[in-house]
Amino acid sequence: MSKKHKKQEKREEISTSEDGASRATAPTSDTSALTDRSLSREEYEAQLHVLQVELVKLQRHFIRCQDRILVVLEGRDAAGKDGSIKRIVEYLSPRETRVVALGKPSDRERSGWYFQRYVPHLPVAEELVLFNRSWYNRAGVEHVMGFCTKEQHAEFMQSVPKFEEMLVGSGIKLLKYYLDVSKAEQAKRLEERRRDPLKQWKSSPIDAVAVKHWKAYSAARDAMLMRTHTATAPWRIVRADNKRLARLNLMRDILSRLHYAGRKDKLVRPDPDIVFQFSPDCLEAGRLAR
Repeated sequence: MSKKHKKQEKREEISTSEDGASRATAPTSDTSALTDRSLSREEYEAQLHVLQVELVKLQRHFIRCQDRILVVLEGRDAAGKDGSIKRIVEYLSPRETRVVALGKPSDRERSGWYFQRYVPHLPVAEELVLFNRSWYNRAGVEHVMGFCTKEQHAEFMQSVPKFEEMLVGSGIKLLKYYLDVSKAEQAKRLEERRRDPLKQWKSSPIDAVAVKHWKAYSAARDAMLMRTHTATAPWRIVRADNKRLARLNLMRDILSRLHYAGRKDKLVRPDPDIVFQFSPDCLEAGRLAR
């Protein structure tokens, strides 16, 4: 096949992907159908390619404008944070893209201001930084597993809106996402992780009790969302039982919330049944996993 024909074939593939992407964002009120809906590998990869092209366009724009972008991804163990981040950064310039996934704090870090260990990793001009878990560890795993005191947890919940207001006030574009996964899906993924020799590095003692403490994590999640969802730094929920739909719609939502030259609004419109802004009504309506 000639180069000319190959290029034409690629353009047709991208055009088809755009149509498929817009169809995928049509709202549905049937949440069970939403969970079961799936894309073939070919459809998924075609739509993924188009969105990754848009992410490259976004990066060119924020480098030119010297923007600072911070994306925080939270969620239960095995909610799909690693896989989502991998697809987001796959074709972005590594010089202007960083993924932050901090381990356990040292004794020195534990003795300092709680947010101090995160501050050095914040984005500077021309950078996109993705936090794979963040300071919200204190609202989740630290609180549930007893790694912090009740007083430390209460102080965090009071301080974090002020901290994030400072970040946004300094010019950082802060996007917060909570990837929500059902109990059955989490158990399935954790078992697959345990069995897969290529994924066993992800396993930890915390994984072993994640399902056991499901209700405690649910209560901690609800309290975190209620207390830290603000007009300055709102939470967006991503329903993540379907990995492919979650990844695509997370990418669409990020693109839709950031201005860049040549953005195709129809292409980056997320499915509102998969990605939506948190509100107290979400808990009352049962839109988050129980």
